[in-house]
Amino acid sequence: MPRPRKLPVRSLPAHDSVRTRAAILQAAERIFAEVGEAGARTETIAAAAGVNKAMLYYYFRSKDGLYRAVLDEHLRQFHRQATEVLSSRGPARDILLRYVGMHFDFISARPYYPRLFIRMAMSGDKAFQRLTRRHLTILWKRLVALIERGRREEEFHTLDSAHAAISLIGLTVFYFSASPVVRVVGGADPYRKASLARRRREVFKFVRYAMFKNPEETKA
Repeated sequence: MPRPRKLPVRSLPAHDSVRTRAAILQAAERIFAEVGEAGARTETIAAAAGVNKAMLYYYFRSKDGLYRAVLDEHLRQFHRQATEVLSSRGPARDILLRYVGMHFDFISARPYYPRLFIRMAMSGDKAFQRLTRRHLTILWKRLVALIERGRREEEFHTLDSAHAAISLIGLTVFYFSASPVVRVVGGADPYRKASLARRRREVFKFVRYAMFKNPEETKA
């Protein structure tokens, strides 16, 4: 029986190349989030993206490379948005609330991202460590520095800046990473518009009253 002929991968115009890569990332994100890297098949991803399977290897070299690229794309965008907020000027409390709001909105708009992040984080592999160092380490230092500035300028209560940063991140991350549990115990879809709006308000309220010396001074 003759072996199937490999389809050639042709060079694409720049605009087609960008669209094709984006389509592959979008399809891979959903499938990786649903079944994990081990359970995902390149044939399934290619079909969902509407491309020849060879295109996956053309852009990402391997399934593992595609898996890392999906998370890298999210972290790269988060790095850019968070850097813009944390580098801005103004009272520490205002910048902190903008950061909390940006973080919440970023994750709420990406329902597959929390599952992808947790899956890769739990693996503890070197690829995840590299992505974390590249995109999150500097943001962590800036967030801790912002909290320390708020303490020095007496906007915030006296607290451990590193642990305060962990708590801030957890307020948002846990809600989305544990959304299946929230759905069961809370009896409502955590991604429903009303649920997101209420959670966002409560996160801001918690931050103000837990950290700010004058919690009513700044509202979001």
